[in-house]
Amino acid sequence: MYRFLLTRQWVIITIVAIALIPTMIWLGFWQLHRHDHRQALNKVITTSLAAKPVPVETLTSVGGSVAHDDLYRRVTAKGHFDTDHELVVRRRTNADDQVGYHVVTPFVLDDGRTLLVNRGWIPAPASQTAFPKIPAPAAGEITVTGRLMQDETTAASGIKNVKGLPDRQIMLINSKQVGALLRDSGDPSAKDVLGGYVELLSPAPKNGSPELLPSPKEDTSWIGVDDINLPYAIQWWLFAACVPVGWLILARRELRERATAEQEKAAEQEGEPAAV
Repeated sequence: MYRFLLTRQWVIITIVAIALIPTMIWLGFWQLHRHDHRQALNKVITTSLAAKPVPVETLTSVGGSVAHDDLYRRVTAKGHFDTDHELVVRRRTNADDQVGYHVVTPFVLDDGRTLLVNRGWIPAPASQTAFPKIPAPAAGEITVTGRLMQDETTAASGIKNVKGLPDRQIMLINSKQVGALLRDSGDPSAKDVLGGYVELLSPAPKNGSPELLPSPKEDTSWIGVDDINLPYAIQWWLFAACVPVGWLILARRELRERATAEQEKAAEQEGEPAAV
């Protein structure tokens, strides 16, 4: 009755179905892992934004890295901006999804160490090779407040670290790479660069440019605002459950079609006149 399952076509269908089930189950758990990671990050963000600002030197060090639990922590630093060695980060978008640059300005602390400060977004100029005109930050000795961030990497951001860019243009904000770039350009204050960087909160720029980066949004619903990972996980598991059901439906339909074909063939043979 089910001997058709041994045909080449049905052997291939069965192998594909067997392979799809564990693959879809794995994809579901992968999406669930991403959901759990998002929820854990939301908890860190909430805690960090609610905490009082602390001196940046207490959470990072020269050549060091920013701890995951300190992400988005508000920090303060006292010193002055070094606009002579300002950089721009290519292919960054603002809140309206317009493509432009992020402005990274070295901030020299009173003790001589350097902190990288992302002052915000500016639109890209017509020429992609010329260095854009950037509104100047507050001059002189000031205290800045910002959100502490980890060094950007290609693995974490998905942004390719393109080489051979025009002068003072970069793809990733990475304190080690930027520090080396600044030292190569002759910046004497870039000898000791603190790990990570900060997104500027205050003092606010004059006339709103560069545009300050928006605060991260906390997920508050049970699946998280804009968190599609949990629904995707459930969807993959439903697909996995549908595979054997679909295989069974196809097999039963094939069985019915073969049975109908055999009945029609038998009826035709019965209706044929006997040979003389």
